Amino acid sequence: MLTRSEKDQIINDLRDKIDKSEGIFLTNVVGISANESVELRKQIREKNGALVVTKNKLFGVAAKGTKAEEVLSNLKGTNAVAFAYDDAPGVAKAINDSAKELEAVELKAGLLEDRVLDAAELVSLANLPSKEQMLATLLATFNAPVSAFVRTVEAIRAKKEEEEGAA
Repeated sequence: MLTRSEKDQIINDLRDKIDKSEGIFLTNVVGISANESVELRKQIREKNGALVVTKNKLFGVAAKGTKAEEVLSNLKGTNAVAFAYDDAPGVAKAINDSAKELEAVELKAGLLEDRVLDAAELVSLANLPSKEQMLATLLATFNAPVSAFVRTVEAIRAKKEEEEGAA
């Protein structure tokens, strides 16, 4: 049984996590082994996130008056909450990838910035390319016109040299 001060500490910690996060994802980790749970937590941590399991009532009290109130109030059943501080699609992807391997894990609902997402929208978010992949694609897109210009100029130079050599 938790004491009042322990509950207050948990609520303050949860409220801090809610305030700092750009994404919040409701999931489940009951029914998976300890090793699988540790692996999921590690994947979420690598994406600058955190996975928290506590009583639903404490989630609800911590969320009162915050952006996550709609998602975390009146929870029923067993729940875990993943907080994404930096890379929300990466955290959603870690949960979704685990859900493919582990039947008990699922993306139930979530919050991205201030928008509530349902399970289907979360799966779509999880299927987005990673932040690194998107940046690489953007860089390639920026470089493409310059590369094409350089190839064209080089082709013109080579053709002129060929014509001068033939003359």
